[in-house]
Amino acid sequence: MSEIRSSLLRSTPFRLALTFAFLFLLAFILSGAIVYQLMSASLARQLDQSIKETYSLIAATYAESDEEDLISTVRDHAQFSQDKDEIFSLTDRGGNRLAGDFTASSLPDGFSMFAANLPGVPPDTEYRAYSGMVGDNNLTVAFSLSETEDLERIVLMSFGWATLFITVLAIGGGAVLASRVQRRLDGIASTMVDVSHGRLDARIPLIGSGDDIDAVSAQVNAALERLSALVDGMREVSANIAHDLKTPLNRLQMILEQAADKTASGEDVSTELTDARAESQQINSTFDALLRIAQIEAGARKARFVDLDVGPVVETIGEVYADVAEDDGKSLSIGIIPDTKWYVHGDRDLLMQMLANLVENALSHCPPGTAIELSVTRRGSHVLVHVRDDGPGIPAEEREKVFRRLYRLDRSRTTPGSGLGLSLVKAVADLHGAAIVLEDRSPGLGVTVSFPAV
Repeated sequence: MSEIRSSLLRSTPFRLALTFAFLFLLAFILSGAIVYQLMSASLARQLDQSIKETYSLIAATYAESDEEDLISTVRDHAQFSQDKDEIFSLTDRGGNRLAGDFTASSLPDGFSMFAANLPGVPPDTEYRAYSGMVGDNNLTVAFSLSETEDLERIVLMSFGWATLFITVLAIGGGAVLASRVQRRLDGIASTMVDVSHGRLDARIPLIGSGDDIDAVSAQVNAALERLSALVDGMREVSANIAHDLKTPLNRLQMILEQAADKTASGEDVSTELTDARAESQQINSTFDALLRIAQIEAGARKARFVDLDVGPVVETIGEVYADVAEDDGKSLSIGIIPDTKWYVHGDRDLLMQMLANLVENALSHCPPGTAIELSVTRRGSHVLVHVRDDGPGIPAEEREKVFRRLYRLDRSRTTPGSGLGLSLVKAVADLHGAAIVLEDRSPGLGVTVSFPAV
């Protein structure tokens, strides 16, 4: 229990809840004090007004040289006030009481306060009095403050209980809310600990409320998903690099050993040197492609981006590869609407490299007689570049995997290639903010790259 209490006290949400509770209570107390002061002032004004009205009413009964009505009125008022909430005093110039409950010869004219000790009244009961001359006599009307004090006491007690209730509710509610938030933060911390220990499949639980913690958790989960995919990709790339380089390195070693044996016996080694150079070039091209993909993903080429028409880029690639496709027993056609501009923001050289890789991929994996089409269209705010063929296509379960580095459908890796062509295409598309979609054309494959239009 002590650990839970200590953890709760260290919790930022709980401290924030306490801070807001304190500020709310402070505002409540200050506003209550202001209201209390205003209420006390209002009650005092009302009491003075009642005293003054009663005084005026009694004084109005006095007629010049006729004190009997005045004395009678004071006696009647004194008799009606059995509980002594209202007391009266009428004295002559000598201070002798003519009527009333007490003698008020020492009170000044106007409003004043005094404590009276009267029969049936608690000692030193506070009274508010108004005194003045009526003819030759002094008239004093006094009202007890007990009713006002009782009302103020009730207000203070109510305010005190309300303050206590609000304090308990604020602290208790803050503790409950803080504990809920803390549990969610502990879930985030626990997930991060699992990730730091290598459990890349760990994810932050979401409650589905859509609040800011859920939004941050969803973003963290997306980052973890991306991290997990990158780590898996790195593992696969490492394995594929080892697999892809092991064979050419072994061949290179065997060629060099043969060359060394022939050199020792004085034979011609030009063939071995040519083969060794080809193997080393293949190894270098693999590493060059990997470095190029890394540079593209780093975004260094974005500084060269300009607004350009993608139509001429497509036409150039079509012209370059048309003869290559014809020599390979295939056909390459271009579908572009004349006098139409398709502007995108990007790097011309990278776009040409991307389209060249897509066309070369189709040429490499399609049999003779395949028709390949390269076209550009526009849909809404996007420019679409299509590379379509009627070849064998790619199985649905392999379409997401082919963009991985060094991933090849030919698991035996007996066909030429490094498995980096589509990885470079994906890197260029991501750099340009474009999306790639692989579609089954039954038969054949359709590759659509969707660029944001300028």
